Amino acid sequence: MAGTDSERTLMTGGPVIVLVEPQLGENIGMVARAMANFGLSELRLVKPRDGWPNERARAAASKADHVIDGVVVFETLAEAIQDLSFVFATTARERDGFKHVRGPVEAARILRTRYESGQKLGILFGREKFGLFNEEVSLADEIVTFPVNPAFASLNIAQAVLLMSYEWMKSGLESETQTAFATPEMEPASKVQLQSFFDHLETALEARGYFRPAAKKPKMVDNLRAVLTRPGFAEAELKVLRGVLSSLDYFSPKQPRGSGYPERKALADREAHEDGPAPLSERGKAEMEKRNIKNG
Repeated sequence: MAGTDSERTLMTGGPVIVLVEPQLGENIGMVARAMANFGLSELRLVKPRDGWPNERARAAASKADHVIDGVVVFETLAEAIQDLSFVFATTARERDGFKHVRGPVEAARILRTRYESGQKLGILFGREKFGLFNEEVSLADEIVTFPVNPAFASLNIAQAVLLMSYEWMKSGLESETQTAFATPEMEPASKVQLQSFFDHLETALEARGYFRPAAKKPKMVDNLRAVLTRPGFAEAELKVLRGVLSSLDYFSPKQPRGSGYPERKALADREAHEDGPAPLSERGKAEMEKRNIKNG
């Protein structure tokens, strides 16, 4: 879904995303893209398998260069989170221990509250193949897990980051129904306008033999009105539909729109009589008769 706009202010900040021993540069890049989608900007890597920097990561980031350029690499997880005051560890597996387990919605709200109080936060994500070790989970304060199919619970690392980043963004909205742009405001059509439209439609359909057999016309009209009152048309929308009906009223296959223009009519005549001479006008017929009389 296209939507990148370089003229808008870039959202940054939020919790730090920490990837532990990520394997593929492409996955790191897709993580960066997911973070940028939802306003996160600080990415830390613990011992990336293929080293850093990684051009495949930059290519997969799809212009989330501010995230890629800010990546910091660490040798150990303990070093990567030492300046953070609260950390969630993500996992799909049940773990032994005494840590609180949260869903992504609740976890995002906790993070938002702590972030707004000035705390520096982090979310840990494990290796693509087998996630986080128990000793790595033990370094976190709490666990977050996603409601997924228990028989197929493995998420791609970028998908997991995307889900958590989305919940982070949503936790900062004024309401859960808030959207990036609003529905256009249009004046609703009045009952008088609707009735006028129905009358126009009925007349146009009647002229074209739509209501057959005639005995069923009342029921067919009722059905049409039931269908067309369901959308709740705006005034502007009715004008569009009335324009369609007006076009049907004034034009036909024999006289299409634009056929009144001389150059178009001449072209239509030529195309219609490609296999023989074009018909003579009344004036042309009179001239031909005069010539025949004179020659006779």
